[in-house]
Amino acid sequence: MSAVTREAPAPVRIPHWIGARAVHEGQRLGDVVDPASGRLTGLVPLADAALVGRAVAAARAAYPAWRDTPALQRARVMFRFRALLEQHRAELAAIITAEHGKTLADADGSLQRGIEVVEFACGIAHLLKGEAGRDVGAGIDCTALREPLGVCAGISPFNFPAMVPLWMFPLAIACGNSFIMKPSEKVPSCALRLAQLLTEAGLPDGVLNVVHGDREAVDALLDDPAVAAVSFVGSTPVARHVYERGAAQGKRVQALGGAKNHLVVMPDADMAQAAAALMGAAYGSAGERCMAIAVAVAVGEAGDRLREALVGRIARLRVGAGTDPATDMGPLISAGHRERVLGYVEAGVAEGAELVVDGRVVPPAGQGQGFFVGPTLFDRVRPSMRIWREEIFGPVLCIVRVASAEEALALVNGHEYANGAAIFTASGRAAREFAARVDAGMVGVNVPIPVPMAFFSFGGNKHSLFGDSAMHGTEGVRFYTRLKTVTSRWPGGGEATGGFSMPTPGR
Repeated sequence: MSAVTREAPAPVRIPHWIGARAVHEGQRLGDVVDPASGRLTGLVPLADAALVGRAVAAARAAYPAWRDTPALQRARVMFRFRALLEQHRAELAAIITAEHGKTLADADGSLQRGIEVVEFACGIAHLLKGEAGRDVGAGIDCTALREPLGVCAGISPFNFPAMVPLWMFPLAIACGNSFIMKPSEKVPSCALRLAQLLTEAGLPDGVLNVVHGDREAVDALLDDPAVAAVSFVGSTPVARHVYERGAAQGKRVQALGGAKNHLVVMPDADMAQAAAALMGAAYGSAGERCMAIAVAVAVGEAGDRLREALVGRIARLRVGAGTDPATDMGPLISAGHRERVLGYVEAGVAEGAELVVDGRVVPPAGQGQGFFVGPTLFDRVRPSMRIWREEIFGPVLCIVRVASAEEALALVNGHEYANGAAIFTASGRAAREFAARVDAGMVGVNVPIPVPMAFFSFGGNKHSLFGDSAMHGTEGVRFYTRLKTVTSRWPGGGEATGGFSMPTPGR
C-alpha cells in the first residue's frame, strides 16, 4: 500500500475565501497530496459550523445589492471572468493535475467544459426575460418573472476540481444569488483560484465565498436557514443524505449521485471505433468520472471482436504522472481509493469473472509512491457480481455478453443507477429504439460519454439524481430562480373591481 510521504518542500496552507479575503482559521487540518508521488503538498483547514456561519453571513450581506444589480451588468462580470479563465487556463490545469492526478490535457478539457457554462451564463439577461401576456382578461395584463433565491451553496467532488464548481456558481451568481462553494477537501486549490479570478473580474465582495471542510461543513450548510438552495455532486449515499437533510429544512436541492454507465455494442458497429471510444471512456481520468463507461454490453458476435480490439489498445496505454505529455492515464486520487479499487478487482476474480488484463500487475515504471492502478479488463461478467452492481470509480471495464438488443436494454434498465448510457451501431432503427426505451438521463448514439453542452442540462435518473432539477442549461436557471407572476389591472374611475366569487378575468 502506498504511503503519504512528507518531504520538502514544506506543504502550503490553503485558505478559505470569505468576503473576498483569505481566511486561514480552522482547528482541524486536512492533507492535500500529489497522487502521482504520494507527497504531501498542502494543508487545508476544515471549517466548523461557526466558520460556515461567517461565510453565510458574508453572502447574506452581499446579496441585496447583487440581486438589485441589473442582469446585464452581472453578465459583464461573467464576460470578464471568462476572459480571465482563458488567460489562466494553463495555470488552472496545472493546479488540477497537481491535486487530482489527471493528465494536463484531460484537466484542460474539463476546464473547457466549465468555461462553456460561464459562456452560457453570459446570456443571463436573455435567459431571465420571463413571459408576458397582455389582456389576459378585460384590461388585465400578466407578467411572469424569474427572481433569485438568495444564498445558495455548492458541494463538489474531487474528480472535477474546476468543471463541477463552474457548473454551479457562475449560473447561480449570474441569476442574482450569492454563493458558498464547498469543494472537496482533497482538491481545494482550484475552487479558491476560481474565486480569486472572479473577484478580479469585478464580483463584489461576499457574493462568492469558498469554505473547505468535511461532513461538519456540509451539514452546517444544510442546516443553516439562510441557505435557500444546495447543489451537490458525489456518491449516491452522500447525495441521498444531502437531499434528505436539505429538503427537510425546506431547501431546494439537486444532488447528483453515483453511476454505472453502460455502452451497448451491436454486431454491426464499427468495432475499431467502438474500442477506441471505450478506451477513453473507461480509462480516461483513471475511470474517476461519473460519466465513465464501466460496462461494455457486447451483443451476439460483437463480444470476441470487441475484446480483441480492446486488449491490443490496452497494451499500448501509457500510465504515469499527469504532468508527462506521454501519459494517457494518471493515478487515482488517494492510497485509500487505490486499495478500494484493488479490492473490487479481487472480488471480480473471486466471483468468477475472467480477468483479461490485470491492472494490479502493471505498475508504471519509476512512479515511486504514487496511487496507480493499471487499466483492468474483465470479460464474462454477470449481473450477480459486485463489479457489475457497484460503482468502482476506477480504471476497471467489464464486458457483459448478451444474445440480443432486447436483452441488452433489459440489462441496462435493470441497474439501480441511470446516469448515462450509449449504443454503438450502424442501424438507425436500433439506435432510435434504444434512445427511446433506455432509462438514463443522458444517452449517446455512437458517442461514448454523452455529457450535454452547457446550453442543455446534465442529470440522471433513479439513484443517480435526487431532486427534480438537472444541472446547468435552462434547468439550472430554473433551479437558481423562483417564479413570480404579477397580474395587474388599472381600473377607471367608478369601475367596480370587488366581489365575493372566484375572479375569472378570462371570461
